[in-house]
Amino acid sequence: MSSRPTLEAGHRRSTPPRLVAVDGAAGSGKSTLAMSLSKVLGLPYVNTGLMYRALAAAAIRAGVSAGDERGLLELLRGLRFIVRVEPPGELEVEGFDHEELSSVEVESTVSLVASHPVVRLHMRNEQRELGEAHGAVMEGRDIASAVFPDAPVKLYLRARREDRVDRRVAERPGDSAAVARALDDRDERDARTIPHEPTPDAVVIDTSERDPAGTLEAALVALRERAPEMVP
Repeated sequence: MSSRPTLEAGHRRSTPPRLVAVDGAAGSGKSTLAMSLSKVLGLPYVNTGLMYRALAAAAIRAGVSAGDERGLLELLRGLRFIVRVEPPGELEVEGFDHEELSSVEVESTVSLVASHPVVRLHMRNEQRELGEAHGAVMEGRDIASAVFPDAPVKLYLRARREDRVDRRVAERPGDSAAVARALDDRDERDARTIPHEPTPDAVVIDTSERDPAGTLEAALVALRERAPEMVP
């Protein structure tokens, strides 16, 4: 295990967090923006989707059905989430690597795993505690609406479906028609849990015509307007 400083769920600070909430549909550019912002702002990057993916992976390992809420909750209590506070400063899930968390099997079950209210409540508590200690650029579907409704900056990314498909194909080479179907299926599953809508106080950024640098600049404009003290 690394000896670098860590923050585990359970530790709290009373001061308000420096928190940027990033939301949007799959393929809209959330992860790319959130990682870039974390480097510019000097804040940890927390991809909350990895937490649900880790639970899905744990369920697959243990042979627990994605529909078994009680079984999932027991598995969740055994997971250990860590935010490294030294560069690169991001979320890690002990015992899981990127390859397993991004597997096709996990991708196909994570939306169902994340749909259980008790699971989401437990995850939200974990996420709130992780973000409160050092602040974060936190990416996820309900960060702005449920986990940190008091976040000083909320960003919502949207993009045309064809652009989102193109990005997915670039990330995961394969048949574009199959990628498009998978993306549509993911949108439908996700929307059953949380509608694809920004909160009223979110800054909406359309990434259809923007490259990653342009998206980052649009986000920094929003930060300078809403929380200038956060921008170096």
